[in-house]
Amino acid sequence: MSGAYAAARTSGSYRYWSFWEQGKKDGDWSYATQGPSVLHPGDGTAVGFRFALSEDSAKAVKPRGGGDFASVCDGTDAEPGGKRIAVRVDFGTPAHAPPGEHPPKPQQGCAQVDEDATAADALAEVVKPLRYNSDGLLCAIDGYPRRGCGEQVADADKESGKSADAQGEDGSDSGGDLGPVAGLVAGAGAVAVLVLAAVRRSRGRS
Repeated sequence: MSGAYAAARTSGSYRYWSFWEQGKKDGDWSYATQGPSVLHPGDGTAVGFRFALSEDSAKAVKPRGGGDFASVCDGTDAEPGGKRIAVRVDFGTPAHAPPGEHPPKPQQGCAQVDEDATAADALAEVVKPLRYNSDGLLCAIDGYPRRGCGEQVADADKESGKSADAQGEDGSDSGGDLGPVAGLVAGAGAVAVLVLAAVRRSRGRS
């Protein structure tokens, strides 16, 4: 199961960070079947994270823009005992942002990590800080969103998000890409990322 990204197991729509893998041949993003703390990408691969409003994995919104390994890790040589992973972080559109917040510009970087590192390790090398809840669910990247963690949204918000996001999926509202972040060093430990259902169970116990 793909950790926080298995929203298909719950009903309703949620704002959450989804996790993606990029195909080496076609460059297209595919919804990850494993969570970032479980997946061990190989050298020369690319992973992506996208914040959006989504009902399930079949309707999840892909990261926009580039993020391919060749462009992100251009000029970054492999090191003995390590690997290079391109990481793309798409903070989404204003239509999917929590009330009172505006998504930052997309970020991407080339993570140089140990050969046994996970996608979660690579993310931690490219963008900080990361916020997790007590169950290990990834809640925020680089302080976005400021509060909350995978909450269900009202139907009115869901319909508004669908309409506005359909107009911005080409990335026109992203403000452009940041260049590759070079010289990143491994070091962050793997973080367990759980399903959204765990959030609902924890609320039921409170």
